[in-house]
Amino acid sequence: MKAPTPTKAEASAPGTGVAIVAPTRFLGTENVRHLRVVDALLRRAMPRKQVDQVAGCSNAPDLIAELRRRGLEVPCTRTKKKDRDLFDTWPGVYHFTQRDRIRIARWLAGRARGVAQ
Repeated sequence: MKAPTPTKAEASAPGTGVAIVAPTRFLGTENVRHLRVVDALLRRAMPRKQVDQVAGCSNAPDLIAELRRRGLEVPCTRTKKKDRDLFDTWPGVYHFTQRDRIRIARWLAGRARGVAQ
């Protein structure tokens, strides 16, 4: 049985031949979880656990992936930390790039003017 043909480009493992198509602008969102995270990340970088708390969900990587599909970069920088047993860990910290901030500012300006997304 053949696998179904994807209807849109999605992020995939390298070397699979699936193209990643990112919008050239932030498409915006009305999802309250997205809005809370965007607001918080405009203030400061946050690790996954804090993104979970701010969003009110327990799946921050999926939420961040959705923001990326909507046109933001939202890189995740790995930082070295010690866990409670003093083992080295490398938790990720999400943050906006300068390009993300510009895209969000443009989206907010259009939203304030009432321009349809």
